[in-house]
Amino acid sequence: MSKRIKVKDYKGVYYRTVKRQGGKGKERIYYVVFKKDGKVYEEKVGGQYKDAMTPAKANNYRGSRIEGKAKSRKKKREEDLALKEAEKDKWTIEKLWKRYKADHNIKGIAIDEYRYSKYLEPAFGKKEPKDILALDVDRLRITMLKKKGLRPATVYNVLELFRRITNFAVNKRLCEGLNFLVEMPKVDNEKTEDLTPDQLQGLIKAIEADTHEQAGPIMLMALYTGMRRGELFRLKWKDIDLDRGFIHIRNPKGGVDQTIPLNDGVRQVLEGIYQGENEFVFPGRGGGQRTDIHHQVNKIRDNAGLPKDFRALHGLRHVYASMLASSGQVDMYTLQKLLTHKSPQMTQRYAHLRDETLKRASDLAGEIISEAVNGKKKAMNMKK
Repeated sequence: MSKRIKVKDYKGVYYRTVKRQGGKGKERIYYVVFKKDGKVYEEKVGGQYKDAMTPAKANNYRGSRIEGKAKSRKKKREEDLALKEAEKDKWTIEKLWKRYKADHNIKGIAIDEYRYSKYLEPAFGKKEPKDILALDVDRLRITMLKKKGLRPATVYNVLELFRRITNFAVNKRLCEGLNFLVEMPKVDNEKTEDLTPDQLQGLIKAIEADTHEQAGPIMLMALYTGMRRGELFRLKWKDIDLDRGFIHIRNPKGGVDQTIPLNDGVRQVLEGIYQGENEFVFPGRGGGQRTDIHHQVNKIRDNAGLPKDFRALHGLRHVYASMLASSGQVDMYTLQKLLTHKSPQMTQRYAHLRDETLKRASDLAGEIISEAVNGKKKAMNMKK
């Protein structure tokens, strides 16, 4: 070790010259020597380059140590180490999310991953549930609704994921939970979208004019099959049986894998998609599972002149169901199976369309019979 050299004009400040780490040449390592409570201390303060240490800074540190205002570097290192160890034991939202995923076989995990990384991690990732205030959640909810312009259903799903994570923490007795109830935005789950014939024609034209490789085909698949967005994103080529004419839907919302018929419209869409080496029909980045396409499909929606609140993919699922229900040729049980609804109650929102069709048919029958009766009476009167 090099000789300790006293710094001129600074009492008790010294340096040693050593080989510079991470660079060429040498640098000075500063030390201070002082006496406190009858005991002499020598402490390393820092390097000239590594810590941007100067004689003046070293002198200020020496004065703070004598006055008891600064802690020794050793004590500070010990406290930092203890703090890091304590941080390891904290069940932050980030740590809870990792544990939650490990303990659950989550359907639609890609969508939940997006919701967590996009909204929950920036707001709460480093916090423990007990340190999160109701005001913090309110701010996130308001920001999503106003600044980001998200639909209430999307905000609901993000907060519902947050609630799942924090409830998991309590149920597993990993840490304290929230000390308040999460206020969920009101969502109209019974909203049923439909398109007029002119709107539907305009949408088809907008799809044909769009240049995005996947947006148009995905929208056509939703229209021709009524499949959910997540089901379309998870759809693989191996799930399509062109010979028998069926599509295998894995992990649908209802829970049990389903099989739906493959009609001519779907076949035409699929024949226009280049498969290549892709496993997924509509792959995302790097050929993996797609997680989002809302910007591209909303562009088509806007170009078609559809209302802003029309949901470009889920809305087409409703259009598919509405067309079948209003045709009068599909019963509710068949529609339930095509939509892969878990219970008939979920399909009942379309029952009024079928009822209107039946009523029109009944009215038509009444008119035909009335005309026949009136015609017979007229003929009898003419004979008289």
